[in-house]
Amino acid sequence: MAMVCLSDFEAYAKKYLPKIAWDFFAAGADDCNTRDENILAYKRIHFRPRMLRDVSVMDIRTKILGSEISFPVGIAPTGFHQLAWPDGEKSTARAAKAMNTCYIASTYSTCTLEEISAAAPGGLRWFQLYVHCNREVSKNLVQRAEASGFQALVLTADLPYTGRRRDDIRNGFRLPPHMKLKNLEGAFEVCRMSLLDASVTWNDIYWLRSLTQLPIIIKGILTREDAELAVRHGVQGIIVSNHGGRQLDGGLATIDALVEIVEAVQGRAEVYLDGGIRKGSDILKALALGAKCVFIGRPALWGLAYKGEEGLQDVLRILQDEFRLSMALAGCASVSEIGPHLVQFSKL
Repeated sequence: MAMVCLSDFEAYAKKYLPKIAWDFFAAGADDCNTRDENILAYKRIHFRPRMLRDVSVMDIRTKILGSEISFPVGIAPTGFHQLAWPDGEKSTARAAKAMNTCYIASTYSTCTLEEISAAAPGGLRWFQLYVHCNREVSKNLVQRAEASGFQALVLTADLPYTGRRRDDIRNGFRLPPHMKLKNLEGAFEVCRMSLLDASVTWNDIYWLRSLTQLPIIIKGILTREDAELAVRHGVQGIIVSNHGGRQLDGGLATIDALVEIVEAVQGRAEVYLDGGIRKGSDILKALALGAKCVFIGRPALWGLAYKGEEGLQDVLRILQDEFRLSMALAGCASVSEIGPHLVQFSKL
């Protein structure tokens, strides 16, 4: 079967992954409205393409926090990659390095930070942190990440408790016995999500700052009010995210939340986005509305499920080719030419 677009990888993963693993990756909260809206919202945004613009030479590179990446797509933090492919996050790290882009490794990885780092020396990697009730565990993780060469810390803000994902409840989801949350072994009983610290506040940004020299990015922001607070507390980046629709159902699609956040930040921090990216044209729409870069979650897992590192590279390559073509057809020869003039929202 020819793998032509991301939905081909989705269909493969659904067919060949064990049902419990597929359901875990696919799950949204409650009725899955927000999960689905993340994708549907892109259909309400239309292009205003410009013609006769000389797109014979294309430059799709960009920089995030000063590091150049080959195109404005990175890999979002998702847990349990060994459910998709035996080498797990090591394969993810290798694919990201091969494609010269950024991989955000999750606290809930099935490989250690050190293993991920060793798998792809010199790759651009950020570390996603959940703050646990035992703050020493989180402190240790931050210090290990910095020592292992991770270049930024991504604090997830939208998970004081885990959203209600019905299929996981029906399936009694837990990791198979041979898989472990490798970064947390010995810290507490594996996969007890209730040990997340629900008391985290904006002041904990200062606590994190005291632990590390790494830039801090906050993930899970959906309103201008929180974007303003993020900037005020000195974060260097914001990921507009609703956790793939896995937390609060009924919230905004991330692409719909993006505009007010970009307006609130006014260039004082970099703004990124995840959720719903399935085509190169989606990337172009997100950049037109002010995102510096987008991150993919589920599609990365589909690529791993297909053929590990090679499958994930295929997914990234397809997005790269689609993005380049969308840019050219819209009349942009470089990322710097993308702006709000390129898009309009559907009139109701």
